[in-house]
Amino acid sequence: MGPQRRYDLVLFGATGFTGALTAGHLARNRPPGCRWALAGRDLGKLEALRARLAEELPDDPDLAKLPLLVADSGDRQALREVAAAARVVVSTVGPFLTHGEPLVAACAEEGTDYLDLTGEPEFVDLMYLRHHQRAVATGARLVHCGGFDSVPHDLGVLFTVGRLPDAADSPVRVEGFLRGSGAPSGGTLASVLAAFARPLGMAQAARRRRAADPAPAGRRIRLGVGLPRWSRTAHAWVLPLPTVDPQVVARSAAALPGYGPDFHYTHHVAVKRLPAAAALVLGTAVLAAAAPVPPLRRVLERLRPAGEGPDAAKRARSWFTVRFVGVSRGHRVVTEVSGGDPGYGETSVMLGESALCLAFDELPRTAGQVTTAAALGPALIDRLTAAGLRFTVLDRPPTAAPGPVGRPAGVTG
Repeated sequence: MGPQRRYDLVLFGATGFTGALTAGHLARNRPPGCRWALAGRDLGKLEALRARLAEELPDDPDLAKLPLLVADSGDRQALREVAAAARVVVSTVGPFLTHGEPLVAACAEEGTDYLDLTGEPEFVDLMYLRHHQRAVATGARLVHCGGFDSVPHDLGVLFTVGRLPDAADSPVRVEGFLRGSGAPSGGTLASVLAAFARPLGMAQAARRRRAADPAPAGRRIRLGVGLPRWSRTAHAWVLPLPTVDPQVVARSAAALPGYGPDFHYTHHVAVKRLPAAAALVLGTAVLAAAAPVPPLRRVLERLRPAGEGPDAAKRARSWFTVRFVGVSRGHRVVTEVSGGDPGYGETSVMLGESALCLAFDELPRTAGQVTTAAALGPALIDRLTAAGLRFTVLDRPPTAAPGPVGRPAGVTG
């Protein structure tokens, strides 16, 4: 991949809910001279988005001339042309298990870096099995989970391990505790239901992935299942959190030697009140039971149609924190990653900054399917910190959950 590519990056699915937010972030934060384009299946919607960006940023005349590329997620030839024209392609088109593979395949073939925000474990595993080796051969970096799934968790563990001075040579244990407030979009709900609808397929893909992608020889990498309990560290009830994040953390640990010879990670959601914890367990059980039944799944999908999401006022009130406790043989550290609206406001920042990082920063030489920590690592932490997310070392527990602005109490670093 060289300078002959027409675009530094292309945003595919730009007119969707998260895609439009990401387009806005890129419009405001791209570096001078960045050659970028919007892509999607509906030219009218692309033109409307371009006009809106130009109206919101009238001092940027280039936005009115922003190139538009028309391509459907199922049109393999059109996607191949998009991939061939770009150095980096960013996708927000989900559910990815339904719509995502043709673009991944096109990028792997063309040697084009690919980035998405999926949180679907089966999709990530299948893309590794089907396209990792080709991407290694062409030099493409395939980076999944570039939004709230799983950037705060993956980079938060990297940040935490980096503050354990003996981590490279000692057993390392890290626990993560997520707290937050937010509302899902239609696309997120559809992706969650798609994952819950295929428990057998997800398990089979994970088993095949483990066989094809074992842990490095001489190292142990383990994921724990946390038991429900009251945690003094999190100051909350904590429950197991069955998301893609632990798998991503484990793959970063396998790729990066600084995680030590024996690495163990456990992932939790933290809830202040016991009734709320019980309601969360019940709600998850209902989704898991209903998703495999098509009529029930369609009812749930109608609760939040595709393309819809929380309004600006709701996003402004939303927040998240992920606290990490890292322990090695001689040290203990508590860190926290925190920010505003996790699913959309901050996800668009994470995705946009990851794309710019891939396109413009000096990064380790990697290829194939790689995690954000392995491919982007400290460079992305620096970008996200400059964009307003907080990576902090805690000298004492915060007195209250941080909101979208300000710093938590008791922070150093």
